[in-house]
Amino acid sequence: MITASICTIGDEILIGQITDTNSSVIAGELGKSGIRVVEMVSVGDDGREIFRTAENLLAKSEIVILTGGLGPTKDDVTKGVIYELSGSTGYVDDPRQLEIIHGILASRGLDSLASNRRQASVPDRCDVIPNRLGTAPVMAVRFDEGRYGHKAVLYSLPGVPFEAAGAMPDVMSDIRKSFSLSEIHHKTIMTYGIAESALAERISSWEDSLPENFHLAYLPDPLKGVALRLSVYESASGVSPVFSRETDSLKKILGNVIYSEDGKTLQEVIGQILVEHGKTVSTAESCTGGKIASMLTSVAGSSGYYSGSVVSYSNSVKENVLGVPHDIISEYGAVSPECVAAMAEGVRRITGTDYAVATSGIAGPGGGSDGKPVGLVWVGIASRRRTETVKFNFHNDRIRNIERFAASALNALRLFILDDIND
Repeated sequence: MITASICTIGDEILIGQITDTNSSVIAGELGKSGIRVVEMVSVGDDGREIFRTAENLLAKSEIVILTGGLGPTKDDVTKGVIYELSGSTGYVDDPRQLEIIHGILASRGLDSLASNRRQASVPDRCDVIPNRLGTAPVMAVRFDEGRYGHKAVLYSLPGVPFEAAGAMPDVMSDIRKSFSLSEIHHKTIMTYGIAESALAERISSWEDSLPENFHLAYLPDPLKGVALRLSVYESASGVSPVFSRETDSLKKILGNVIYSEDGKTLQEVIGQILVEHGKTVSTAESCTGGKIASMLTSVAGSSGYYSGSVVSYSNSVKENVLGVPHDIISEYGAVSPECVAAMAEGVRRITGTDYAVATSGIAGPGGGSDGKPVGLVWVGIASRRRTETVKFNFHNDRIRNIERFAASALNALRLFILDDIND
């Protein structure tokens, strides 16, 4: 199996000023083609450290991807490292990247500065993959077996996340031309409503009985639940029937804990169900502050089934807009099953939708009590025929609580709609 290593470059990463998202995006693209990532590292804007790290990684992997340290400023030192690693004797202008630079600057109404034009100048012993989204091109340096004991290619990508992600299709195309890649097969089964540890225990026997060449990975995410990724990292014939058989066995164990067999998110699955049955939904949010609305509308085509939201953070909005009776809030409080039931019924009445979901809780870090601790959320769901409420308790920081509140509300909505449709 071909292996790869990834190195992100920049002092801003090491001091926590920005989050390294490039590594995960790059690793994901490599993994789809059966390339195993064996190491990820981050280094600062130090030419000697970048050179040393690149040399070490090239000794371990056939593919090394550097990202960052390319640009018009003095702290962008990666190009000099590429020059030294490749044994270049000079720089040459790449006309394709120069044309892209002129086009980008012209579209922004900016003059082309010498510092910008210099980004199209590359070491003469590297290959260039034009960066269509930015000014710094991708550089590739190829090494024969005599240098590191195996054939290797070093790719240097820009550090801007959308540029790095945008360059990966062209990089992967180049990798496929340079290496004979193993066939790889993935199937991602999405679950919600069960903790990773409990899930692992529940499906332990099933996991132990998987075919020998199958690999199972647990991928928890607060907004998605726990994804179960089945992979075959070698050439294999007739994989699809085996995937189907194993998925069917898993469904018998987990039932409606599984919400997707193809990696779709909760909001995508809900949208699909609503479209298939010609139904609509609206939201009334307090503690989630519009998070549920944002998740639902992140799906293309959501305007066909999502009507709108009332973010009723204050009690006055709950009462005066959603029509929650004052007596409910005064007697039970805003964080109560009675309140979220009235919120859901109110927004459904206002929007005229088939379904509505409402949330009210305590995200923290303050505001909790013995009876209503931080991390408590009530979810109300209403249809034309009935209203249900469900309670969840989490123990995270504010941001993570809000994420879990929203995702749990969506999953409760999914189960409610399925039950309603099948009733």
